[in-house]
Amino acid sequence: MRKSRWILLVLVLAAAIPFVWNGWQSKAQTQVQVETVVGNLGIPWSVDFAPDGRIFFTERAGRTRVIRDGRLDPQPWATIQVAHRGEGGLLGLAIAPDFSRSRFVYLYYTYQDDSRVLNRVVRMVDREGRGQVDRVIIEGIPGTTVHDGGRLKFGPDGKLYITTGDARQPSRAQDRSSLAGKILRLNPDGTIPDDNPFSGSPIYSLGHRNPQGLAWHPDTRTMYAAEHGPSGDLGLCCRDEVNVIEAGKNYGWPEASGRGGAPRFVDPIADSGANETWAPSGILVPSRGPWRGNLLMTALRGTHLRRLILTGPEFTGVSNQEVYFRELGRLRDVVQGPDGVIYLVTNNTDGRGQPRPNDDRLLRIVFR
Repeated sequence: MRKSRWILLVLVLAAAIPFVWNGWQSKAQTQVQVETVVGNLGIPWSVDFAPDGRIFFTERAGRTRVIRDGRLDPQPWATIQVAHRGEGGLLGLAIAPDFSRSRFVYLYYTYQDDSRVLNRVVRMVDREGRGQVDRVIIEGIPGTTVHDGGRLKFGPDGKLYITTGDARQPSRAQDRSSLAGKILRLNPDGTIPDDNPFSGSPIYSLGHRNPQGLAWHPDTRTMYAAEHGPSGDLGLCCRDEVNVIEAGKNYGWPEASGRGGAPRFVDPIADSGANETWAPSGILVPSRGPWRGNLLMTALRGTHLRRLILTGPEFTGVSNQEVYFRELGRLRDVVQGPDGVIYLVTNNTDGRGQPRPNDDRLLRIVFR
């Protein structure tokens, strides 16, 4: 009898362990804090990590900066003349997957060409710790003081993906002869991949208003993008979007915005609705840690980090959402370092936010 009781007790405890573990995990995930890595930055926009341990980031006035061993280099890694007006300037940054060999870093920035404002992507090369322009990858992307897109990311396929805004001319997003309002896909040398959906074109998807976030799921390679919805355009409000991106698909702008568009357009998997604005920028699907496989999205006007719980065989649905860090103000980018730590960038010093002490800052998330 005593032996039977012991066996029963062991079975009960064994059954309870998963629930205790899951409860501990849930508790751990809610105890989230941030620590400052470096502060007093000049409107940082994009962050990436070199395999030698350096952290690279852009500042909108035209400076690319480097953090080594937790300290900010006093001199910029590179300085580029940019059209720094409104939302324009030095925006996206992506370190080449083969950086250890090639030393290439890619930058997206706004420039002035006579009376026109445009955007281009250049490839930089790291020589003796400083950046030099190697070649122009693509240029002539329509720009203005708003809706310049600007995110650069290398996908799991090794291709370079580029988000572009509609440059405040919505019809361009549906025009396949224009680079505006699109997600572009290029080989690292700037040539057009043979398997792009439109032969001879860098366009990968169209119908975007102002996408600024790109990410891929670590297991399925599902591609996601976040974009700003209308803030008065065409008499509409809000409707910020998170989309699953597929080659050649049309995401509706300006014919559709948010969910419930015409059947020929792809609906977002999440949107902010007609009464709430997130103003989403950088996104991330972590490959490690407590938030692995969730989609994290930084919000500018919404002043928070949003966590979307992805569901379905290909992680193309959203079952729940949680909000963190409203006390930090506007958040521009979220990235994961090689050590698995998640980093955030604030955006409070560009005239639209309310600066906190030491803003703008690069922060890291700490799970307690």
